[in-house]
Amino acid sequence: MSQDPFTPRVFSGAQPSGNLHLGNYLGALRNWVGMQGSDYETVYCMVDLHAITVWQDPAELRQATRELCAGYIASGLDPEKSILINQSQVPEHAQLAWIFNCVARMGWMKRMTQFKDKAGKNAENASLGLFGYPALMAADILIYHATHVPVGEDQKQHLELTRDIAAKFNHDYGVAFFPMTEPVIEGAATRVMSLRDGSKKMSKSDPSDMSRINMTDDADTIAKKIRKAKTDPEALPSEPEGLDDRPEACNLVNIYAALSDQSVDQVLSEMGGKQFGEFKPLLADLAVAKLSPISSEMARLMADPAEIDLILSRGAQRAREITRPILRQTYDIVGMVAPVEI
Repeated sequence: MSQDPFTPRVFSGAQPSGNLHLGNYLGALRNWVGMQGSDYETVYCMVDLHAITVWQDPAELRQATRELCAGYIASGLDPEKSILINQSQVPEHAQLAWIFNCVARMGWMKRMTQFKDKAGKNAENASLGLFGYPALMAADILIYHATHVPVGEDQKQHLELTRDIAAKFNHDYGVAFFPMTEPVIEGAATRVMSLRDGSKKMSKSDPSDMSRINMTDDADTIAKKIRKAKTDPEALPSEPEGLDDRPEACNLVNIYAALSDQSVDQVLSEMGGKQFGEFKPLLADLAVAKLSPISSEMARLMADPAEIDLILSRGAQRAREITRPILRQTYDIVGMVAPVEI
């Protein structure tokens, strides 16, 4: 199906689950900032409806949603250039999701590996929302007629489902209404690993706070975590092949490369032969220079939650200028009787 009728538009989002960390920044946020003001309209979401597929403390969910918004803005997402929303303020997301619940097939949902991973062995006690949330994810994207979605490896299956739902809807109703959304695959050196175990992804759920750099960490904490990061006794190699079977060394070099906007080759041509006692202070200085302004700006924004709430309300108003007509047209295609003026 041709993409020509559709405005080039990017949609992406993250769950407000607290502890935004370096992996989120290098793996997603920085790429989102790079798309802002380019050839796309950009919509970035705090997916609070997805968050409640597992139980959330209400006060903590509100706090985490505001903190995530602060992290978006502090990382460089401009509310004037991008639409920033929390999902629940734009009801068309959930309304379109119901339509898609009736388009998607049970077999498709049962193949979603993330449900199996998150539900684990106790799938019978998982919420219906956790099982069905890929349909809501498809609605998040298609309620904007988004043409592009930046995705990591763990979300590619959900984007494929989004395309399947769009194709089936279009086929069933004989229309070319929803676009076949294209993935924007994240570049290299964005997979950030634990500072305590280079074989595991950096994660907010790791019990050790020393395993990650939180985007709320101050300069001293960032530097301390880099200095104490796990390494090995060997010097840095001059070629990337020398990082094979050295996961902690590879992780720190990747972080340095990403923060300095260099390739791993470039970093190693400069740093090859250095011991970690020499390299770590350089990485710590770089991380502090790049990240502490973000944590400072997040703290400033979080000191005024009313301003964050206003930004989200304005974003929702702008978003609904897009989503309301798309939902109205969807309902018309499906055969819903529209309201009339009385």
